[in-house]
Amino acid sequence: MHETIDGFHMPGADQVERAAGALRMLSDPTRLKLMWALLQGESSVNHLAELVDASPSAVSQHLAKLRLSGLVLSRRDGTFVFYHAADTHVRQLLEQALFHADHAHGEHPREDDPHHVHDIGATPAPTA
Repeated sequence: MHETIDGFHMPGADQVERAAGALRMLSDPTRLKLMWALLQGESSVNHLAELVDASPSAVSQHLAKLRLSGLVLSRRDGTFVFYHAADTHVRQLLEQALFHADHAHGEHPREDDPHHVHDIGATPAPTA
């Protein structure tokens, strides 16, 4: 039946496995927040721990998993290690997932809402 649809094709097994692995890594809320932060720039474990409200040891464990999956890279500068996103391809995935999360529940955030995700490069307004 699908063979009759012009241009229809299924992805290969290897491609599907890699995509599923990446999605599994991003299915954890802390890792999703870490990736979001790292897509905006390089950061240390301690700074990331503050951003995601987790302990540095927990963040290190999450970063290790993200690094092993190829989503995150690290750079050593003396005694410090800095992390950054391996590439920006995951950016659209996260933006769409967050957009879907808002709209799947009938929520339509206002553009002036500081937590509204509309542009990863935008800086949210400070909260009181």
